[in-house]
Amino acid sequence: MAHASTHIAPPMALQDWGLLICLSLLWGGSFFFAKIAVGEVPPLTVALLRVTLAATALHLVRIALRIPAPRDVGFWRDVFIMGLLNNAIPFSLIFWGQQAIGAGLASILNATTPLFTVLVAHLFTADERAGPAKIFGVLAGMAGVAVMIGRDVAAGLGGHLWAELAILAAAMSYGLAGVFGRRFRDRPPLVVASGQLTGSTCLLLFCLSSPGRWRCRVCARWAPSSALLCSRRRWPT
Repeated sequence: MAHASTHIAPPMALQDWGLLICLSLLWGGSFFFAKIAVGEVPPLTVALLRVTLAATALHLVRIALRIPAPRDVGFWRDVFIMGLLNNAIPFSLIFWGQQAIGAGLASILNATTPLFTVLVAHLFTADERAGPAKIFGVLAGMAGVAVMIGRDVAAGLGGHLWAELAILAAAMSYGLAGVFGRRFRDRPPLVVASGQLTGSTCLLLFCLSSPGRWRCRVCARWAPSSALLCSRRRWPT
């Protein structure tokens, strides 16, 4: 059902563009490091470590800034859903897919996130309808990413179909999260970010500890420093 709101987002300021560019650099670099990590550690374990470390860091910052955590059940329900859509699902799918494809191709496929966001917003919102200009802008941006990554990398499309579909599904999950996250516009960003990472940490811990479909083991490479119990799913090959 479409929202009845007619809110129009204000234009982005110079500071917003700077933060967006910084985010792009950090987000883009994560594909390179993830490709290295999944060569040594199971994908879901990498996802769990990523959200756990991030949640811990953000909560420490929140506490240092004396920002209280909300106590209402509705907030925590929503951030758990946000953590599922924005962290647990896409991180798991991307890391699983990167076992078979390179960081460059993964970043190209993930660049479809704005396209999915535009489509989801068109279907579920009243004030973010997709017009020709918006669709053209998204497609042009995707083409720009492909050109910057290189023709040789893009030529690898289709070589590992399931891995590529997994990353496209991750991009769609990001798109759903982008629209779902509109409900947090009145909440402090630090509170929402730390909350959703806490939610995704709990969800991944639950998945990794579920009996029957997962087998628990101690990560030998990490045990001396973290003594972290983790699990590995029997993903289809």
